[in-house]
Amino acid sequence: MAASLRLFGAASGLRYWSWRLRPAAGSLAAVCSRSVASKTPVGFIGLGNMGNPMAKNLMKHGYPLIIYDVFPDACKEFQDAGEQVVSSPADVAEKADRIITMLPTSINAVEAYSGANGILKKVKKGSLLIDSSTIDPAVSKELAKEVEKMGAVFMDAPVSGGVGAARSGNLTFMVGGVEDEFAAAQELLGCMGSNVVYCGAVGTGQAAKICNNMLLAISMIGTAEAMNLGIRLGLDPKLLAKILNMSSGRCWSSDAYNPVPGVMDGVPSANNYQGGFGTTLMAKDLGLAQDSATSTKSPILLGSLAHQIYRMMCAKGYSKKDFSSVFQFLREEETF
Repeated sequence: MAASLRLFGAASGLRYWSWRLRPAAGSLAAVCSRSVASKTPVGFIGLGNMGNPMAKNLMKHGYPLIIYDVFPDACKEFQDAGEQVVSSPADVAEKADRIITMLPTSINAVEAYSGANGILKKVKKGSLLIDSSTIDPAVSKELAKEVEKMGAVFMDAPVSGGVGAARSGNLTFMVGGVEDEFAAAQELLGCMGSNVVYCGAVGTGQAAKICNNMLLAISMIGTAEAMNLGIRLGLDPKLLAKILNMSSGRCWSSDAYNPVPGVMDGVPSANNYQGGFGTTLMAKDLGLAQDSATSTKSPILLGSLAHQIYRMMCAKGYSKKDFSSVFQFLREEETF
């Protein structure tokens, strides 16, 4: 399996974060005022929209970082703040025995762990490797086997909450792995999240995340449809949102992340759907849900439809917009 994992990852080459959303620039020194305590360094790989604020929260809690990202510019603010930047995932593993990875896809994760310059090339025995990417549960299980052969520990710990929760340190982590190692993982994850939940064996964290994101996609499409219908019936969108949120239709997509521009401040719909959770990533997660449904023979009728809608959005220019742009897509798509 090791060979197949390496082959799977190598197909992407060094382009494996080329399409993901980039973090907004800002002064890291302004948000990091830690005193370097006796805490040992933590490796962090993947400084995208989510990884960037997650790493900053580790710094705020006093953890020195060993940083790697395929885009050197993503590392600059960390380097300017005194953190150590290295040239490959293998170099991170050489310098840190606790590593967190935050990557877009299964291919990216396999490359980071099992690639030519991956973590497993230089991992130390006894290291704790925590993958917070959202990937195929089967891939997490195979990575765990390869990590175990090296005498280290692998845990999957995907997150929920979005960029806002990543910035505020209020993410929810869904953790799969050996239960005896959960406390060690919780120490780090608690610096970045307000909820750290043990789900079971490796892969169960991914399973929980996939189910959550499938429901999120369905509810976002439903919210967008309801808001669009109400607007076309002559309702003021803010009034309609207020009514939904005090009624039985209320959901996270309507009251915390409303997809209609002008209804809420501080969400992607108020910023031309920039930032947040990309449509490409939602389509990817729905694909994982579809694969899992097929393998378990589980009917996901609405999940499958949501997958098709987000795939259509990617094909029609919405791939880099936040997934709540489904409202804009439905407004423009008259064939529905």
